[in-house]
Amino acid sequence: MASKLVLIIVFVFDLIAFGLAVAAEQRRSTAKIVLDSEANYNYCVYNSDIATGYGVGAFLFLMVSQILIMVASRCFCCGKPLKPGGSRACAVILFIICWVFFVIAEVCLLAGSVENAYHTKYRTLFVKDNPPSCETVRKGVFAAGAAFVFFTAIISEFYYINYSSARESFQPYLGGETGVGMGAYK
Repeated sequence: MASKLVLIIVFVFDLIAFGLAVAAEQRRSTAKIVLDSEANYNYCVYNSDIATGYGVGAFLFLMVSQILIMVASRCFCCGKPLKPGGSRACAVILFIICWVFFVIAEVCLLAGSVENAYHTKYRTLFVKDNPPSCETVRKGVFAAGAAFVFFTAIISEFYYINYSSARESFQPYLGGETGVGMGAYK
């Protein structure tokens, strides 16, 4: 049987990661072009940089969640053998999908955080047709990260349940003769 404590802790960490990723999408930096009245320069002014912290927080909570699941399941490859059957087959498939979704979520969160933290620092002479480029993170990067955090959360929970089911039902061969009986041919 899957450990309820592990499932609850992983669920809470995934929920926090999802909430932080959604908050990062909502609070991502925006910029506006401001004219310096004294020197006739244009420059970019960015609002709050809180989305970077939210994105990094979501990144870390999702990483801890994945580490907990992998430690609890011994990363699928170590520990007791699993009983052949449906639970083991599902666990293998879910293990692969879980890692793919995890990597995509982490890349989205990390890329969004790095891009959100980047602020252009240069000024340009005031030219009406050539304003400075105020780069900000694209809309939807953190949202994609949040979606894949959600998918990772669901798949990792199902993976752990199937893994635990296959692990608990395995009964090793404990006795008897392992060779082919040749007594009748004497």
